[in-house]
Amino acid sequence: MESPSSSTSSPSSTRSEQYRNWQELPRDVTASILQRLGAIEILDSAQKVCMHWRNVCKDPSMWRAIDMRNHEDLDTPFDPEKMCRHAIDRSSGQLRDITIEHFGTNDLLNHIANSSSQLRRLRLVSCYCITDEGLNEAAAKLPLLEELEISLCSFSKESLMALGRCCPLLKSFKLNQQGFRWPHIEWDEEAVAVAESMPELRHLQLFGNKLTNDGLNAILNGCPHLESLDLRQCFNVNLSGDLGKRCAERIKSLRRPNDPTDDYEFDAEIDDGGSFDDDDPSGMSDIDYLSEGYGYYEFSGESDFSYDDFTDYGDFYDFGDYYFG
Repeated sequence: MESPSSSTSSPSSTRSEQYRNWQELPRDVTASILQRLGAIEILDSAQKVCMHWRNVCKDPSMWRAIDMRNHEDLDTPFDPEKMCRHAIDRSSGQLRDITIEHFGTNDLLNHIANSSSQLRRLRLVSCYCITDEGLNEAAAKLPLLEELEISLCSFSKESLMALGRCCPLLKSFKLNQQGFRWPHIEWDEEAVAVAESMPELRHLQLFGNKLTNDGLNAILNGCPHLESLDLRQCFNVNLSGDLGKRCAERIKSLRRPNDPTDDYEFDAEIDDGGSFDDDDPSGMSDIDYLSEGYGYYEFSGESDFSYDDFTDYGDFYDFGDYYFG
């Protein structure tokens, strides 16, 4: 007869099997797990768990994709731009994909372009301090860019055209704004820029854009390879008649102006705050505001705004020393 000790695992053996040492995982498995975190989580937390994780986090291959989705409503003790620069430097030129959200300057974008000539995908979300000049300078150094998203930012027609010409391999472009019906503004400049400078596009998203049927026709003429087109909340576009038929025949995946927005990443609430025509004591019309430089679309030049006016982290807080040693 077998003794109980020979047929039953001891409690200590069971606990050992239940609680395995994460440091014993193969390096590639550890890297695969850590890469599911964002750059902020890796630099702020994961790399401080143990020396094994820290060494993995220093590997340039960990930084081929950098996701810096900084939430503006969070009270964070670090400078996201310094953190982003450090992540870029860790990539050692291997960076292929980067997302910047709710921060960013011309200097940071230029650092990305100088350090990452192999960049294939760039996402800029709510990057209000990046100007036309900054975007143009960076685009000239990113000839291999294939995917670009510019959401909740504003750049001029000239800047978008320069970008398209500098990035001839561009296959996917997202240019998204908050949709609104009022004030009523018709604005085809961005659509024309796309049509004239991005002929190789396969995928185009223009959520909340103010283009008209003329702008849409220009895109269809200038982008013959277009396969998917997202026109949700583009309320100046009317897809009835011949134009709608043309889109249906040409575009494999078409999202119409009033299609559902459940899968849209950002706030899709329609901002109908009323027309300036009714409320402005000066009597200026909606189009007057746009043409005189008062409209949202004109905010792409140099700004006097600086985050230094609101935070003094840069004066006394060295993120690099604190986090990375």
